[in-house]
Amino acid sequence: MKALFSACCIFLAVGLAAQNTPAARNVFIITTDGFRWQEVFNGADATLISDPELVKDTSLLKTEFWDADMEIRRRKLLPFFWNVIAQNGQLLGNRAYDNRVNVANLYKISYPGYNEILSGFADYRFIPNLTVRNRNQNILGYLNKQAAYAGRIAAFSSWNVMPYILDEKHNDFPVNSGYEMLDETTDTLHILINQVQRNIAGQSNTRHDMLTYESAKSYIEEKHPRVLFLGFGETDEFAHKGQYDTYLQKAHQVDMLIADLWYYVQTDPFYRNNTTFIITTDHGRGRGASWKGHGFWVKGSGETWIAMLGAGIAPLGEMKEKQQRYQKQVAATVSHLLGEAFIATHNVASPMALPKNQPQQTTGNEVAVSNHTTAIATADANK
Repeated sequence: MKALFSACCIFLAVGLAAQNTPAARNVFIITTDGFRWQEVFNGADATLISDPELVKDTSLLKTEFWDADMEIRRRKLLPFFWNVIAQNGQLLGNRAYDNRVNVANLYKISYPGYNEILSGFADYRFIPNLTVRNRNQNILGYLNKQAAYAGRIAAFSSWNVMPYILDEKHNDFPVNSGYEMLDETTDTLHILINQVQRNIAGQSNTRHDMLTYESAKSYIEEKHPRVLFLGFGETDEFAHKGQYDTYLQKAHQVDMLIADLWYYVQTDPFYRNNTTFIITTDHGRGRGASWKGHGFWVKGSGETWIAMLGAGIAPLGEMKEKQQRYQKQVAATVSHLLGEAFIATHNVASPMALPKNQPQQTTGNEVAVSNHTTAIATADANK
């Protein structure tokens, strides 16, 4: 009996230690606005890529992004997603397998979507896509108030409304968005970026994604933030304009930028093997002829996807089992990976249960002791 009691105590101690041990030291939340799950999992749409009203040169675009084989087609569009994340991370949201990711808010437009991702709360109040202060608490602001993360949080966004969604004035962490200028005293690259931005500013509420990325990467290299939000916006911009060719090209560019950032992360001693990427979108889009729009009135607008890679994410690839996830679970998943508990004045959705690579059978007693450890995946295979 003493041996059994000792074994139980050891298991309890190990179980509690596993609950309190973070699976990641750093997390990057990356979004590309209004990018459909259909293109993520199926590649270019056969009907849309052949429509001369949506594509300037259908023959040339097909050379870039089309193949009758869906596996090849989606790799052409998103090579990093399907050559790296599919091998070393997880891809959720392929509805062909009834593997679903949805928004939980009613409105299915950008402000409510980003609020849901970052606050973990699908607000019932309608907030239009305007520069209105968000009253909901977000995961970045919460972490910035924790000793381990204070001063190590940042956000960069192509869309100029993001400072209001993140309530920058009250959360006291840097948010660079739209054509906001960079500090020119620390980096000559900032001078060049600002020169370009001065010639473009005022033409759009959404900055070119390449400028957003270079601004963010420069900050990452200099400051090494532990938690970063990086929001790309041009996929949505060109979808609304009905330019399917540019929509695909911008999605392809986002894939390349994420690949570049991952390479940097895995070759920087500060980030290597202890950093997680969570990549998603703020809303879906319509289907067929209605693909240009989205909102509560457009069917398909609530259908999204999530990709995850890095520390704490088991390399299970494309998830094909039937399940339902929501983008409101992202915020708590971020805090859970970091070993924190996101607490707010509003409701916060529970973290996603991240499946382990080799799940072990457990008894009822073991589940009672550590019933939420399954929310932390096995450590990165390279760690």
